[in-house]
Amino acid sequence: MVDYHAAGQPTYQYGGNGPGIGDYMAQEDDWDRDLLLDPAWEKQQRKTFTAWCNSHLRKAGTQIENIDEDFRDGLKLMLLLEVISGERLPKPERGKMRVHKINNVNKALDFIASKGVKLVSIGAEEIVDGNAKMTLGMIWTIILRFAIQDISVEETSAKEGLLLWCQRKTAPYKNVNVQNFHISWKDGLAFNALIHRHRPELIEYDKLRKDDPVTNLNNAFEVAEKYLDIPKMLDAEDIVGTLRPDEKAIMTYVSCFYHAFSGAQKAETAANRICKVLAVNQENEHLMEDYEKLASDLLEWIQRTIPWLENRVPQKTMQEMQQKLEDFRDYRRVHKPPKVQEKCQLEINFNTLQTKLRLSNRPAFMPSEGKMVSDIHNGWQHLEQAEKGFEEWLLNEMRRLERLDHLAEKFRQKASIHECWTEGKEAMLKKKDYETATLSDIKALIRKHEAFESDLAAHQDRVEQIAAIAQELNELDYYDSPSVNARCQKICDQWDSLGSLTHTRREALEKTEKQLETIDQLHLEYAKRAAPFNNWMESAMEDLQDMFIVHTIEEIEGLIAAHDQFKSTLPDADKEREAILGIQSEAQRIADYNNIKLSGNNPYTSVTPQIINSKWERVQQLVPKRDLALQDEQSKQQSNEHLRRQFATQANIVGPWIQTKMEEIGRISIEMNGTLEDQLNHLKQYEQSIIDYKPNIDVLEQQHQLIQEALIFDNKHTNYTMEHIRVGWEQLHTTIARTINEVENQILTRDAKGISQEQMQEFRASFNHFDKKRTGSMDTDDYRALLISTGYSLGDAEFNRIMSIVDPNNSGFVTFQAFIDFMSRETTDTDTADQVIASFKVLAGDKNYITAEELRRELPPDQAEYCIARMAPYQGPDATPGALDYKSFSTALYGESDL
Repeated sequence: MVDYHAAGQPTYQYGGNGPGIGDYMAQEDDWDRDLLLDPAWEKQQRKTFTAWCNSHLRKAGTQIENIDEDFRDGLKLMLLLEVISGERLPKPERGKMRVHKINNVNKALDFIASKGVKLVSIGAEEIVDGNAKMTLGMIWTIILRFAIQDISVEETSAKEGLLLWCQRKTAPYKNVNVQNFHISWKDGLAFNALIHRHRPELIEYDKLRKDDPVTNLNNAFEVAEKYLDIPKMLDAEDIVGTLRPDEKAIMTYVSCFYHAFSGAQKAETAANRICKVLAVNQENEHLMEDYEKLASDLLEWIQRTIPWLENRVPQKTMQEMQQKLEDFRDYRRVHKPPKVQEKCQLEINFNTLQTKLRLSNRPAFMPSEGKMVSDIHNGWQHLEQAEKGFEEWLLNEMRRLERLDHLAEKFRQKASIHECWTEGKEAMLKKKDYETATLSDIKALIRKHEAFESDLAAHQDRVEQIAAIAQELNELDYYDSPSVNARCQKICDQWDSLGSLTHTRREALEKTEKQLETIDQLHLEYAKRAAPFNNWMESAMEDLQDMFIVHTIEEIEGLIAAHDQFKSTLPDADKEREAILGIQSEAQRIADYNNIKLSGNNPYTSVTPQIINSKWERVQQLVPKRDLALQDEQSKQQSNEHLRRQFATQANIVGPWIQTKMEEIGRISIEMNGTLEDQLNHLKQYEQSIIDYKPNIDVLEQQHQLIQEALIFDNKHTNYTMEHIRVGWEQLHTTIARTINEVENQILTRDAKGISQEQMQEFRASFNHFDKKRTGSMDTDDYRALLISTGYSLGDAEFNRIMSIVDPNNSGFVTFQAFIDFMSRETTDTDTADQVIASFKVLAGDKNYITAEELRRELPPDQAEYCIARMAPYQGPDATPGALDYKSFSTALYGESDL
């Protein structure tokens, strides 16, 4: 303000608490016209202020030599103010009279006052009269207003801000402790530290010594004048020789360093912002590329594996099917587990990428067509369905082949017995022996034929069994069915031929029966009783040699019981044998008694006592062999039962343990117990306990392999199959990994967005309140209710906008992580496209475009080249060759347009 007094001349006051520089002048000593400056301080101020004024006046092509003489006419004073303010002052008066000089100085003082500065005790007359103290005070006021006032660090005053800036810049340097603007600068190390901090190539700071202040000061002054365009405003000897250097001189000189480096600092800040944004973008691009590659590899493996699992061409032999089963086990043990880990890691990478994109205010990542997480999930489900179907097919095929082998062996055995029995029968039936036989011979032939017919009828059942087995082999697609069919057809044809021949021979015998009378009753009785007994022995031998196949202990115990029942009939059979042999003995005794010579064997049957005894001995030999075979099979089934119980015991422990862990993990992810770090540590402890539990799964796999090798197909002692355990184990691994990833993403969101633990708990409590099913996600209706409860006033358009953020894939559900991301996004600040554009504008020197040279100068090499490769040529009216459009590039980083 202008104070008109002292004979009408205006006088300016400074040092008050009014607007402008008064705040930071309050701590300075007032310039008192009655007090003298310390001579040393005055010398320092003269040199410093003169150099400071000349650093600006030289821009106008002039300078001053004597500060209290060259400003007396007010001309250079007005010129100085125009240079440092960039404004035009009123036209000066060119007269040489005192009044002209006073008027010019008053114009300068009026301009200073117009800038909000209150001057105390400084009038135009003192300046015109060459008052050194008043002149220095005026220059100091100008320096404060135009060089120091605008300095502000963390909302401090100008002086405090300049001091704080110096302290921060020199903090890393040894022997430097800036506490003021006088003695802290005497040894010269602080000046050198400021220069080295910004231009380390100009100063070899480690070679400076604290005990050589003059050398230190001169080094800093010379380097500043030569390389930083800061004139030498102080003398090293004056500073060192003064107990307390002049504070205003030091502040003036230090302010020049601040202004010299402030531009570089702005560029550094702008470059750092761009580097940060580009680093985030590059990292996200790397994550996207990694996802695409991992997804492609996994899908390719799935597509390559499914046809192998769906290739179900039946094999001919059990050995070939065993090899297929071994290949399937290798797939399960070796090939699939790494792919399970890759699938889990792929989902974790995808969730982490989406979280980072949301945190950096980027659009959600949309994988290439066919590589979505849902596509991988669908492919994996198809794979597991094919895998399950393949295993079921393998087991069914092995059962079929086992059944086929058994039936084929049974067919060969019965066919061999039948063929052995039919050998020679056709020739016997075709004989014409009855034409020359005696009556007794004819009668014998008739009886013999009757016995044969009885035997033939007894063999009818065996022929039917052979045909039935052949039919079953055909239905089960036995690989050697043609040879089986040919042999069966031959047997049936032969059987039909035997029937026809038997009928023909009976007719011939009956035709001559009337002429035959004598029949040996005893031989006939023998033949009639020997034939069925012989047939019973043949059936018994056949049954004792018959193969059997069982799968349970009950089935083998049933066979043992039937065999024991058979053995209990042997004493009666032995009595029948002795009775039959007694008939033959009686016939021989009567013949001997009556001196009758029998013509060889019994004419009614070919079953001789020797045959009966031989077959009986054979039956006696086969019984203990059958006992041993049944005992071996019983031991095998007992071993199988042990394997079943062993597997069931372990499975009944592992299955509920997996289910319990799944439920506990679900509770941890929903309940709010402790901080996120506590939850994360708790989950990782669960994960470690799951990993530590793996040996129990391995034991179960080993037991399951033993069961499969033993061809055990069912287990009544447990409801858990190995497939159930594997699926549960894989789901448990996937669930714990996904839950840990969700908590880590919540921590990442909380730390990046500055969300407090209380806010996180409040968000979790609100989400849990509306998550009625405790699934960790909710449908759109519940989510709308949740938003309304947090204070949102939602129309349909606003709600659809929010849903496009929290559910970009339109799944119809919102997870807790998406809710946290949305709430943090709504309540915290992030980098924006406008901020990046402003940063590029700083680097470009306020131009609307930027050049490759400027990018390479301000940014690290890799990020500079990244920008150059993606920036389009600038098309504005002020475009120059090589100009690049940084605005479209910045908006593209945030998904607002395409690069």
